[in-house]
Amino acid sequence: MKINIYQVDAFTDQPFRGNPAAVCILPDQDEKFTDSWMASVAREMNLSETAFLRQVEDGFNLRWFTPTVEVDLCGHATLASAHILYTLDLIPPGSTIRFHTKSGLLTAKKQADEIELDFPATPPGPIGADPRLADALGVAPLELGKSQYDYLVCVGSEAEVRNARPDFVKLGKLGVRGVMLTSQGETGEFDFISRFFAPGAGIDEDPVTGSAHCCLGPSWSAILCKAEMLAYQASARGGAVRVRVGQERVYLGGKAVLVMAGELLA
Repeated sequence: MKINIYQVDAFTDQPFRGNPAAVCILPDQDEKFTDSWMASVAREMNLSETAFLRQVEDGFNLRWFTPTVEVDLCGHATLASAHILYTLDLIPPGSTIRFHTKSGLLTAKKQADEIELDFPATPPGPIGADPRLADALGVAPLELGKSQYDYLVCVGSEAEVRNARPDFVKLGKLGVRGVMLTSQGETGEFDFISRFFAPGAGIDEDPVTGSAHCCLGPSWSAILCKAEMLAYQASARGGAVRVRVGQERVYLGGKAVLVMAGELLA
């Protein structure tokens, strides 16, 4: 059986920028498509995330795999999945897509040239000084926090974020999914910038991390007293995320580009 698979660059309007994700649409039911099979496909694709979609009565079941683990929440692969469903005309442009996931019901809706995702907010709680973070990142933190999934490290300048050279071995021993490094934007184009490191999940640096903005959004909203912000993830590929903070929800807006389509033969 041939299964279609697509590669999409998410949170960008340019090919080979943003965060690449694979999207695989599975048949309704087939015993072949086990957890082990999906994990093997994700290892084969070797992208930060591979998304697997299966249509159900009121939407789609959606799961996300890195090359090493299944994760509970992923923004860029959800954006990539929505982009494929709209691009293939499987969903009318004005319709809301319902995704059933390990993080509950998530939705996506196309608005002009962007897709907006409705995700749960995961605001950070304060933590005490942790010398492991400063040592592993090589920075001087101004504030530290921890969300449901990740550590949050805030520093005083864009330069510290952009120039950080983390020790990925040390970061991988922290026992969390990842570490967000962030500062306020300084050029006026972006409200805040960030980078995201997740060696514990098999990804040294993720290019653009939607789910991290479920934490970054509420945090910077409180600091800047703004409900709507434009963020930039300053990885080598880079990408922009439009963030709107609501009541216990975060709305993430972004563009996406289809760069590859193929068939799985195994």
